[in-house]
Amino acid sequence: MTEADLASTLPGMLPRLWAFALRISVNRHDAEDLVLRACVRALEHTHQLRPGTAPLGWMFSIVQSTWINEQRARNMRSRGSADWDHEFLETVAGPLAATPEQHAMDRQIVSAVQALPEAQRVVMLLVGVEGLSYNEAAEALGVPIDTIMSRLSRARRAIGALFKD
Repeated sequence: MTEADLASTLPGMLPRLWAFALRISVNRHDAEDLVLRACVRALEHTHQLRPGTAPLGWMFSIVQSTWINEQRARNMRSRGSADWDHEFLETVAGPLAATPEQHAMDRQIVSAVQALPEAQRVVMLLVGVEGLSYNEAAEALGVPIDTIMSRLSRARRAIGALFKD
């Protein structure tokens, strides 16, 4: 894939990349900056995109690695200091809940996913929300498929335990 090919396909990927960036960064401005930096990085490194690699999966991996690098650079001690914008996220994630009860349940689920350790949360977002296969998520994150399966299993158990009753 050439830089021109990637440049022509990037606009179609932006909504999904931005939603993913918002979910991992939990801040609108950070998500915007993150997607911008990831796109620039991708365009600068188009030559590294191997034939047969899904461009969207490759872009998810760039967004993820850019976020990790930013966290390291900021020397963040905890994620608890970031504000989670529930109302804005709901407009990105899908239509508004049909009932107040469903709306409340959606907020609980978003909070439960946010509370997951980052490695589990990212896998849950890539597989559960973005619809990547286990193989695609493993490739995007640069980890073995067993790691994806393990993280996803732990994340599902943790969220399931919160809603057991």
